[in-house]
Amino acid sequence: MFGSIAWSCLFSVLWISGYEDFQSRGRAKLARNFGADVTSGAHLGRPPVRFGFFEVDFKAGELRKQGCRVKLQDQPFQILMILLQQPGELISREELRQKIWPADTFVDFDQGLNNAIKRLREALGDDAERPKYIETVPKRGYRFVEKLELARSGSVKSIRSLAVLPLENLPHDAEQEYFAEGMTEALITTLAKIGELRVISRTSVMQYKGVRKPLSEIARELGVDAIVEGTVLRVADRVRITAQLIDTPIETHLWVESYERDMRDILALQSEVAQAIAREIRIKLTPVDEARLAKTQAVDPEAYEAYLKGRYYLNRRPANLADAIKCFEQATAKDSSYAAAYAGWADCLTYLTAYGISPPTEGSDKAKRLAQRALEIDNSLAEAHAALAFATIYEYDFLSAEREFERAIELDPHYAPAHVIFGVLLGVMGRYEEAYTEVQRAIRLDPRSSVFNAVLGYVYLYAHRYEQAIEQCRKTLELDPNSAGAWAFLGWAQSCISLHDSAIDSLQRASKYWPGASPIAWLGEAYATAGRQGEAQKILDQLRELSKERYVTPYGIARIYAALRQTDEALEWLETAYVQRANSMVYLKIDPVFDYLRSDVRLQDIMRRMNFLTT
Repeated sequence: MFGSIAWSCLFSVLWISGYEDFQSRGRAKLARNFGADVTSGAHLGRPPVRFGFFEVDFKAGELRKQGCRVKLQDQPFQILMILLQQPGELISREELRQKIWPADTFVDFDQGLNNAIKRLREALGDDAERPKYIETVPKRGYRFVEKLELARSGSVKSIRSLAVLPLENLPHDAEQEYFAEGMTEALITTLAKIGELRVISRTSVMQYKGVRKPLSEIARELGVDAIVEGTVLRVADRVRITAQLIDTPIETHLWVESYERDMRDILALQSEVAQAIAREIRIKLTPVDEARLAKTQAVDPEAYEAYLKGRYYLNRRPANLADAIKCFEQATAKDSSYAAAYAGWADCLTYLTAYGISPPTEGSDKAKRLAQRALEIDNSLAEAHAALAFATIYEYDFLSAEREFERAIELDPHYAPAHVIFGVLLGVMGRYEEAYTEVQRAIRLDPRSSVFNAVLGYVYLYAHRYEQAIEQCRKTLELDPNSAGAWAFLGWAQSCISLHDSAIDSLQRASKYWPGASPIAWLGEAYATAGRQGEAQKILDQLRELSKERYVTPYGIARIYAALRQTDEALEWLETAYVQRANSMVYLKIDPVFDYLRSDVRLQDIMRRMNFLTT
């Protein structure tokens, strides 16, 4: 085991190598904005820059402190401009001599340079022993060490939306990818606490991981004013984030800074970065914003690591739900007061029910208890209210679920999953216009999420707007050709307008990506709707055999019988589905396959018991 000193040394070596690479890219951007030889006159077209309390106006040839001009002779000012052209880089004494003192000038160069540096430091209030701005490298030269930013005028457009691109994992260790991705998501979540700022959600930005595109193009695709990019390095229990803020579309570098913390203080680190960005984009934080950002606490490093892994696997649902559950369980075992981990765990279990992998007794029922535990710890956690609402849907308590979603959105209007699942709830209650609004809000926060875009297709489908559903699903498949939801909703919509062969093909494609037995039932329904009764019957036989080994939702079997117009069998299986609270029973009020049964008193009785006829 390394001792603390050894770890510190290792951290420094790894960070310096990665940070210098990151900074070199940042300096290249700065050079495009600032870089020009001061003797050429090209610097006169450069925008003002600022550092600390100072601002340099190249065109006017002035150094200002808090708006007031600072008297500075020509040679010290020229030295300052040269240093500002290459912040953080060593400028040799010889380079300064060549640029400022012509070859035919007969002066004591060393004394002249020393005096000019001294006058420059006096003007800046800098100390050679403890430099804040200009560092001396003995016998070699000088470097400008303070962070440098463009001084924006009041005419520059305000920044009200941004995207945090995936933080680069240093030192490119594949086993730490979950950590870099988790830190990206955590920073997004923290920034989203700022009410006036629209922050693009994780799913959309992750599509740009490793993609080499102009930042202006990425900003245009995401519809944002600015981009945050950076790196993250973790060594033992120390974490360093380096981030830079870039104003688009001209890729103007506004700010760069590094933050280092112990893992226990990681939430404070994220809050500090978010507040720094808010200052730079000149968003006034409301008292509510400040309270949200100030609400940080120490976390157990092992619990936080398990939580990040849980989020990593949850974001790869449904394939990795079992891994996500295990990680969230580990996080709560390490820290029994970790509300966010309980909320994440609850979401995983409800997804097991939603995807038809497990019955509610193994999924959403347990999820509800976990969400309630999270709220006992932190009643202000939006994710916990949304998790409780999600689980409550499968108890047919739609009004309580609606209240919890509204509370979640009130606490965090930028929490996209709350909007999209609330949209689903409004859809199953037949409140389609409200459902469109909520899902579109989610898409605005996460425009490249194939899940959110597919859900919009689902709402169109159940509103009987089949052509729009087909168009939306095809648009979703352009984003993600492997979207199970888009293929499934496309197939159902095609079936509803008698495009039977296309519907069967789409549902076969959906079955490749959707877990559990549900896709088999979808195909059975498609065969039945197409008049291929023999194949539909084979699917029914297959589902009965499969139910002996794994969970098979009775709702799917009821749909096949309804498509076959075998009404008694359809209603019998719906009754079984009601008793078991099968996942898709929540769609009963709006499912087109049961439209021909709406006047049947037996169906109306089931819907009454599900609280549909009172909502």
